[in-house]
Amino acid sequence: MDDALIAGLRAALPGATVWGPDELASRDPGADARNFAAAALVRPPDADAVAALVRWCGARGIALVPQGGRTGLTGASATEAGQVICDLGALRGTEIDAAARVAVVGAGVTLAALQEECAAVGLDPGIDLAARGSCTIGGMISTNAGGAMAFRNGTMRHRVLGLEVVLPDGRTLHDLTRVLKTSAGYDLKHLFIGAEGTLGIVTRAALRLEALPVASATALVGVPDAASAQRVVGRFLVSRDGSLRAAEILWRRFAEFMRRALGFDAGLLPIDAPCVLVLEVAAGDDAAARAALEEGLAEIWEEAGIIDGVVAASDEQARRIWRLREETELIERMHKLPPSFDVSVPGGILDAYVARIEAELTALDPRYGPYVFGHLADGNLHITVPVDGPVSHAAHEAIEDVLYAGLVAAGGSFSAEHGVGLEKRDAWERHADPVKQDLSRAIKRLLDPEGFLNPGKIIRGDTAPRTQDH
Repeated sequence: MDDALIAGLRAALPGATVWGPDELASRDPGADARNFAAAALVRPPDADAVAALVRWCGARGIALVPQGGRTGLTGASATEAGQVICDLGALRGTEIDAAARVAVVGAGVTLAALQEECAAVGLDPGIDLAARGSCTIGGMISTNAGGAMAFRNGTMRHRVLGLEVVLPDGRTLHDLTRVLKTSAGYDLKHLFIGAEGTLGIVTRAALRLEALPVASATALVGVPDAASAQRVVGRFLVSRDGSLRAAEILWRRFAEFMRRALGFDAGLLPIDAPCVLVLEVAAGDDAAARAALEEGLAEIWEEAGIIDGVVAASDEQARRIWRLREETELIERMHKLPPSFDVSVPGGILDAYVARIEAELTALDPRYGPYVFGHLADGNLHITVPVDGPVSHAAHEAIEDVLYAGLVAAGGSFSAEHGVGLEKRDAWERHADPVKQDLSRAIKRLLDPEGFLNPGKIIRGDTAPRTQDH
């Protein structure tokens, strides 16, 4: 059957790359081994070929799964036998309008490539992720990626001005608006941002750009708690001397693990602090950026109860500080498939939330003392339970119940920037508003009545309402 499928794909899409199971088995599937479980991968050369592939698969009832950089952490790109992958890696064109500060970008362009092209004209996408070298613009839009600068520039939903999207019926929505202000009826692009390829396949996007900082400085600061860290951040948010670019918080258990895993000596990291804050401030030149950090920290030192701190004296030292935050794959090297979560917590309850989950998780199992870190200024916390996985379904639900308790009622979210995919589908059914779920199923049925586009992600294959547990 696979041979006939592959032959049919090659005949229907002569300009596309088509890989069968043997080729897929010999290649890296990315963050999830299930990404390459499909019968075939097709890499269309352009948007018209994407539409042709959608029509071909739709006419035959063959499930089609769009994929970008395959860096997702919730199974949104996972596949099964008999399915076909639509790999968007060939859609790499970029057009930059420097005067308007807008880029029109193919879905297969990596974030790092876009950053490089923008930097050549003094601009920046206004968003940054640790996976910048492999994550693609299409995937970032489909998961509404956030990153370290979301508190300042918004998530992908705030960066996108317009989209080109291939719909499940093979038609293409051309809405590549390049202006910020448009009030011309329903803003349909928002249906596809964060939809994880279940409603359509993003092929191009018009994105807002920001001015590229001339220089920046980085500091590592030890504080007693998140409230103290927020006082430090508040000082830099109102600073006239520098522009705050990032404010990342690491709780003690995670910071100590990273220091040991990276082999850093204790002198680099104030390990006696319950929390560590990574700050990055931009200014007109290196000296001004460093001065802005040093003076700002001095002004807020006593009020915030800062325990210790260091401003990076070189680019190399700044890189070492950022490695403490970004090289989180070290956790996966230590623990096989550890349970990982991604939540948004309102800023006023961060300390209470972390204290509660640490107590309740260790009460479930002494091994469950969590690694907690994340984007302080927007309340996005990443939480990893340091045990080998996968844990049992019952254990996973028990962990979720601890982490998600009261979040929605407090105005937070059980998924901040990683999406829902397969891994958080149960949580979506248990914690998302029932009316939101019903509307989501109705939209899925309207746009994809056969349910063949990235089936089972966010919404189960059966789009009828399920029993709610609230």
